[in-house]
Amino acid sequence: MPAADAISTSVERRNGATVLTVDGVIDLATAPQLEELLAELIDERPSALIVDLTAVTFLASVGLRILAETHERAGGTGKFAVVATGPATARPIQLTKLDEFLALYQSAEEALSALGD
Repeated sequence: MPAADAISTSVERRNGATVLTVDGVIDLATAPQLEELLAELIDERPSALIVDLTAVTFLASVGLRILAETHERAGGTGKFAVVATGPATARPIQLTKLDEFLALYQSAEEALSALGD
């Protein structure tokens, strides 16, 4: 896979919550990797799952679908939140009105604080 079509991810666990940080482009080429990782993380049943998209430079419609499906799948396993700022991530989420049911935060710390309550 060319570097331009790659994403990198890191997983951090904090007090029972899982924070997945994604860096790069989320599109048809990278979606399967992200989808598989999110499924694995949900299966671990964390108290909260936070997807940090701060370093994502492009969020295609397939990425929006994955976020919506992850929200549904996490419904019975805990809390789910998305960290998205700026035009590459927050804007598509807001334009498609996914922010009406996705918990959207400006930072992972803000999301952890809100979901910890």
